Amino acid sequence: MSTEQTTAAEGFSYALTRVLDAPVARVWEAWTTPDQYAQWAHAAPGSVEMDVRPGGAWKSTMLTPDGGAFPLTGSYVEVAEPHRLVLGMDVPGRPDPATMSLELTEQDPDRTEIVLRQTSDTAEERDMAEQGSGMLLDGLAEFLADKARG
Repeated sequence: MSTEQTTAAEGFSYALTRVLDAPVARVWEAWTTPDQYAQWAHAAPGSVEMDVRPGGAWKSTMLTPDGGAFPLTGSYVEVAEPHRLVLGMDVPGRPDPATMSLELTEQDPDRTEIVLRQTSDTAEERDMAEQGSGMLLDGLAEFLADKARG
């Protein structure tokens, strides 16, 4: 996995890159199907809803390692199946949603490069978002490996 951070005039961003042992279509399905997403993204059972189309809403309640629950809501900004997904995430006290982009590129028929990018208002927000995204990618990689073993 590689990590890239920047501090641009318009915000603090990061990009996480990882190669997953699964075809692009399987990675896309894991990210856009509520029951699969809930299994790997540390979501509370039954909390994930997805209307995967531009303008469609999504929501989930994430469970933290210490047992807390963190409700998340937002909408899909861009959906280009199976290669690009841009999510808007509602942030309390912020007028515009934060956005996170996901890009999938086939490395070979059974491997996919995934790049997650997000820009935040502060370095602290960026670091927290990057940590959460890293946990998501860890869960996704484990889920896909378990599915491949089958």
